[in-house]
Amino acid sequence: MLARPVVIVNVKTYPQATGAGARRLAESAAHVAAETGAGLALAVQAADIRLVADIGVPIFAQHIEPHPPGANTGYDLLEALSDAGAVGTLINHSEHRLTLADIEAAVARCQEATWTSVVCTNNVATSAAAAALGPDYVAVEPPELIGGDVSVTSADPNVVSRSAEAVARIDDNVRLLCGAGVKTGADVAASIELGAVGVLLASGVARSRDPEAVLRELVSKVQVPT
Repeated sequence: MLARPVVIVNVKTYPQATGAGARRLAESAAHVAAETGAGLALAVQAADIRLVADIGVPIFAQHIEPHPPGANTGYDLLEALSDAGAVGTLINHSEHRLTLADIEAAVARCQEATWTSVVCTNNVATSAAAAALGPDYVAVEPPELIGGDVSVTSADPNVVSRSAEAVARIDDNVRLLCGAGVKTGADVAASIELGAVGVLLASGVARSRDPEAVLRELVSKVQVPT
């Protein structure tokens, strides 16, 4: 598990965080994590994993296929991504949905490899269903708020608090993250108050002209446990 507050940055395919940009962002995240003790991690494109894996911040894949190695073409498999330096993955992001069977298989593959698994959901019911699969984290993100300027913690706080309660009832070893519109330290602090352990976010950091300053501000309103 990552230290609290957890801040996982999904860089998506933004050009600002591709290639050399991904490395600069990882360096910024490593600096802030070292200074604050917060649990920062990056979910980068598969081609960039090896480029950033040596910097010292946990690197996640943005997706894995639940298949074993073998006669598959064009898939991102855990073994290859692990060899490149990834230590976890997002699963079922709203921009890369999976069937329930594939989500379950992907979580199982992560458990076998002791990878960190983050299953993305969009409401309370799917958060509870995801928790039943035993991932490390469930990240609830109402799709209508993703990429917007209004944080889920203010636009729909009930989906966070009720998801936290639902996840805890199913499996109290699973931790809740929230995302969609998260941009500020106040948003992160609100997520903690609502029962999450942190956030999953993207554009607010990945597209910023000064991502290190943004990351530092994101964790500034939360007391990091010592």
